[in-house]
Amino acid sequence: MSFNIVKEFENKIANYYGAPYSIAVDSCTHAIELCLRLEQPNTVSFPTHTYVGVPMLGEKLNLNWNWEKDNWIDYHNLKGTSIIDAAVYWHENSYIPGSLMCLSFQFKKHLNIGRGGMILTDNLKSYNKLMLMSHDGRRRDEPWSEQNVKTIGYHYYMIPELAEKGLKKLNQAINTPPRQGSYADYPDLRNMDVFK
Repeated sequence: MSFNIVKEFENKIANYYGAPYSIAVDSCTHAIELCLRLEQPNTVSFPTHTYVGVPMLGEKLNLNWNWEKDNWIDYHNLKGTSIIDAAVYWHENSYIPGSLMCLSFQFKKHLNIGRGGMILTDNLKSYNKLMLMSHDGRRRDEPWSEQNVKTIGYHYYMIPELAEKGLKKLNQAINTPPRQGSYADYPDLRNMDVFK
């Protein structure tokens, strides 16, 4: 099995959402992390109600960050960035132009493959950089030992087996009405000891 199947999965998801480019990764949280590393914002706001790992990125990346009370539905923008956490959002032709839109395929999500995520973008330069960053700084289409790696990268790429699972489940996901997600599905993270 090769990374061609990952490319096929990327293309089909990008086409469904109406985005020019997509980068498959191993989780939505890592998708957001890569986007934060790419943008390097001066300040970022995380919603008070979201997945616990998202604001932990503020600490992990040593960012200047704060809380934002946002009664979001379907997706939310990380204020101070072009990053959209769309982990629970599944709608055709819903890509938001100019954004880095991060998707989740975790086991509770609409397209459930157990793990995985994707970044949608309309910026070719961002696409090229994020593709390298997600693959340890290397191109995925040739052996890394034959490349002169010039970009710091992270081992966050999607494995072909997950992409294959996604392709098998894609038609069912497209033909099943999605559940609407919102801030109300998550606890107020400010109450957790880890953030006090």
